[in-house]
Amino acid sequence: MKKNTNVDKEILNKQNQHWENTFTKKSDMFGTEPSIPAQKATKIFKKEGKKELLELGGGQGRDTIFFAQNGFQVTVLDYCETGVETIKQKAQKMGLSESITAICHDVRKPLPFDDESFDCCYSHMLYCMALTTSELEFLSDEIRRVLKLGGLNVYTVRNTNDPDYGTGIHRGEDIYEVGEFVIHFFDKEKVDHLAKGFEIINIDEFEEGGLPRRLFRVTLKKE
Repeated sequence: MKKNTNVDKEILNKQNQHWENTFTKKSDMFGTEPSIPAQKATKIFKKEGKKELLELGGGQGRDTIFFAQNGFQVTVLDYCETGVETIKQKAQKMGLSESITAICHDVRKPLPFDDESFDCCYSHMLYCMALTTSELEFLSDEIRRVLKLGGLNVYTVRNTNDPDYGTGIHRGEDIYEVGEFVIHFFDKEKVDHLAKGFEIINIDEFEEGGLPRRLFRVTLKKE
């Protein structure tokens, strides 16, 4: 797989503060209803009898709350303190504090969990944040480490058919800064590349939002 290593890491690192500022200004930036991918993932996880769920990049918790309401024990990570505090407040308000553990963590660092701690992992558009391919390789290995044998990883990512792909400012690899947000776009080759140690169950393409955004929903099983 080809790699352009000329990535502007300084720009990527500034995304943390940008998201902090955005979440502070907009308490429910993505709305309060659960995303369609979270609803579909819930059906998949329930069918497979999964209970212990790790959510990465929980944002302000719209999917986190939905998972907890559906009987999952949810551990959610986000690298924005504002998002984590919002999730904790929502969980307390809705009587879900015992079902949700929210932690501030940068997924470029090792996940703070023992091996084989979770039945399943979910993330909605985390993979297409300001992460380089090498950082995504590391993250994929970490997810595999903390999943139990047969554990599922469901993630969504904007793909190279998306209208925003190739627009804005190129920041290296398939990474573009569009309207101050840095986005890493995926093709199927990258999905295959990051699936090392997993069986690919499905790669579904779907649309979301007003553009519309075009995404892959990837379902992996730990081998």
